[in-house]
Amino acid sequence: MSEAEDPHILSKRTTPTWEVELLISGVAVFAMLQLPGWLDDAMLALAPRLDETWLNVARLAYVYSKSAAVILAVTFVLHLLLRARWIALVGMHSIYPQGVRWDRLGMGKVQREVERKHEAPTEKVIEQADNLATTVFALGIMLAMLLVVISLTATLLTGVSTLVAGIVGYQDSALPILAVVLAACLVPYIVALELDRRFGAKLAAHGRLHTVIRWTFGQYARFGVHSGNNRIRALLASNGNSKRLSVLIFAIVFSTVFAVIIAIKLEADGKPIGSYSYFPFTAPHVAASAHYDDTRNPARDPLVPFVQSKVVAGDYLALVVPYSPRRDGAKLQHDCSAIGPSRDAALLACLARLHAVTLDGKPVAGLHYDITSDARTNRPALLAMIDVRALARGRHELRIAHPPQVDREQDEGDPGYDSIPFWK
Repeated sequence: MSEAEDPHILSKRTTPTWEVELLISGVAVFAMLQLPGWLDDAMLALAPRLDETWLNVARLAYVYSKSAAVILAVTFVLHLLLRARWIALVGMHSIYPQGVRWDRLGMGKVQREVERKHEAPTEKVIEQADNLATTVFALGIMLAMLLVVISLTATLLTGVSTLVAGIVGYQDSALPILAVVLAACLVPYIVALELDRRFGAKLAAHGRLHTVIRWTFGQYARFGVHSGNNRIRALLASNGNSKRLSVLIFAIVFSTVFAVIIAIKLEADGKPIGSYSYFPFTAPHVAASAHYDDTRNPARDPLVPFVQSKVVAGDYLALVVPYSPRRDGAKLQHDCSAIGPSRDAALLACLARLHAVTLDGKPVAGLHYDITSDARTNRPALLAMIDVRALARGRHELRIAHPPQVDREQDEGDPGYDSIPFWK
C-alpha cells in the first residue's frame, strides 16, 4: 500500500494550512461572537454625543463593521464544524479502511444498486470535505475584508462630504456632494470596464482609446483597485463560475447588512421578542426602567430624563435631563442665537424652557436647572432638585417637555414630553 492509499496517513492533497485554519478559527471564534455586542455598546455610547448629521456617518460605519463582524463569526463557527466533519471522516477512514459495507445496511437489492451508483470513494469524500472547509474559510475572510474596505471608504467619503457641506454652510447639501464624489470616483472605472469588455479585443494596440483605457486602469491599480488585489476572489472566480460567485457574494453581503439593519431597528423599538402583540406597551402610563437611575442601563437605554428611583425616600427628587445634540442642539441653533459673555446663561435659560417640568399636572414652582453630568456615562446633563416634602404618600408623575425629534418618522406618536411616575 502506498503512502497516498494508507488510511492512517493524510493524503498528499490535503490542504497544507488546515492546522493554522483550525487554530485561527478556534482562537478567534469566541472573540468574533462577542464583537457584534461590543460594536453595539460602542455605537450606543457614541450616538447620544452626536448630532443627526454626524450620527448618519457613524451609523454607516457601524452597520458595515457589524456586518463584517457577523460574517467573521459565522465563518469561524461554520469552518470549525466543517473541519470537525473532515477530521471525523479521516478518523473513521483509518478505522474502517474498507469503506461502506453496503451488504450489511439491510437494504433491498434495488435501493442498494441506486445507492452504490451514487457512492463516491471515501478518499474523494474526505478531499471534498477538506476543500470545502478551506473554501468557506477563505470566502468568509474575503467577504469580511470587502466589508471593511467598503466601510472605510464609505465612511471616509461621507465624512468628507459632510465636512465640506458644513464648511460651505449648507449642511443639507452633504448628500448631493457625496453623490458627486462617488460619481467622480466610480464612473471613469465603470466606463473603462464597459469599453474594454465591448471593444477591447478590437482596439489597436497603440490607439487613442486603447491608451486611455489602459491609463485609466493603471491609475486605479495604483490605489489598489484591481483584481489581483483581491486574490481570493480572483482564484475562486477564475477556477469556478464567475457569475455564480458574484451572485453569491452579493447575496451574502446584502442579506447580512439587511439582517443587521433589521436587528438594529428591532432593538431600537424596545419591544421584547415573543408573543406580546396584545401587551399594551404604548399605554399612557409606563414606568420604563430607563427613567430610574437604579434600574437603567446607560449603555443600552435611550437618552431620556431620569430620577434616582421609583420610590423617593428623601426630601428631594433628583431629576437629571441628559443633553441631546440631535434634539436640543438643533432647537437651540434655530431658537436661541445667544452670543457674547452671557451666551452660556442664555443657552441654559433656553434649555430650561425646552425642558419645562410639571408635577401631577402642575408646573413646578421655582424650578432651577444646574449644569451637571451623568456620572455613569460622563455626558453633559441638566440637574433639578425638586422639593417633594409636601407631597402626599402614593403615586405621582413628572412630565418633562422635550423638543421634537429631527427625524419625523421617529417622532410619530410622540406626546412632546417624557413621563416619569414615582412613589413617595
